Amino acid sequence: MNIIILGAPGSGKGTQGARLAGKLGIPKIATGDLLREAVKAQSELGVMAANYMNQGLLVPDDVIIGLIREILDAPQARNGIIMDGFPRTVHQAEAVDNLLAENGRTVDQVLYFDVPADELVERMHKRAVEEGRSDDTPETIRRRLSVYEEQTLPLREFYEKRGLLTSVEATGTIDEVEKRVHEALKQ
Repeated sequence: MNIIILGAPGSGKGTQGARLAGKLGIPKIATGDLLREAVKAQSELGVMAANYMNQGLLVPDDVIIGLIREILDAPQARNGIIMDGFPRTVHQAEAVDNLLAENGRTVDQVLYFDVPADELVERMHKRAVEEGRSDDTPETIRRRLSVYEEQTLPLREFYEKRGLLTSVEATGTIDEVEKRVHEALKQ
């Protein structure tokens, strides 16, 4: 099963994606983790990514999509994969469709983690304090959420039109959200 989890920063994608991956026995990938692993391994794509990251630049789509291709082609991803927060744009979604199609696969379901903006700000601020990130003020967090919403609305519509999108209320305890995720997958 190939699942995409969409949601704003702080919506619980990473936590729930890891739990779901463990239950289904398939890998979970997040682009940030992929980039860090590729840089650490000094793979060809990792070296390219490091050049951008060291300059404070965003890593271009072609490098990220190359990393996704490597993961999708790996034996552990044959039975499916959970994509945490990727794709982020319609262009990336189309690239994922093409990569999966190369192996006769498709996106099976897209879960959108729905959390009110005020709660996202609270969660991210709490996480920033716990991790000692003094640059994550409520104002910068709100700005990041605004940019995220601008980029994500077209992607939500993209998957909704294809009948793949299911909204999941991602508020409450981790266990409550996990239960809702499993219910959404049964639909």
